[in-house]
Amino acid sequence: MKEIETTERRVVNIKDAAFTKYDPNETGEIGTSFLQLNPNMPQDVGFYIYKMEAGASSTPHRHGGAEEFFVIEGELTDNDGTVYKAGDVVWLAPGTEHNSYSENGCLVCLLYTSDA
Repeated sequence: MKEIETTERRVVNIKDAAFTKYDPNETGEIGTSFLQLNPNMPQDVGFYIYKMEAGASSTPHRHGGAEEFFVIEGELTDNDGTVYKAGDVVWLAPGTEHNSYSENGCLVCLLYTSDA
């Protein structure tokens, strides 16, 4: 078996990783950032880590594909009042619309399938 080349693997620890901040001028979001390891996937598609600082909220959006996420730490509240806590695993169907807010901040592991 061939060894895995350094260009074929990326390992980071979420506790000290360099997250990329979302540009508020592009997204309307303040206090949110992401960590996406796969350089071949479009931003926000596939598997990535989403981070919200205390008081941050996502912009209202509609999912073209399904979204699945695992709350690693903190809490996330959806616009309908549903609260997701650390340890919760969530699936949102294609076509759902929502936005989320985190009073004290949160870290979420996310898998989003595009509408393609």
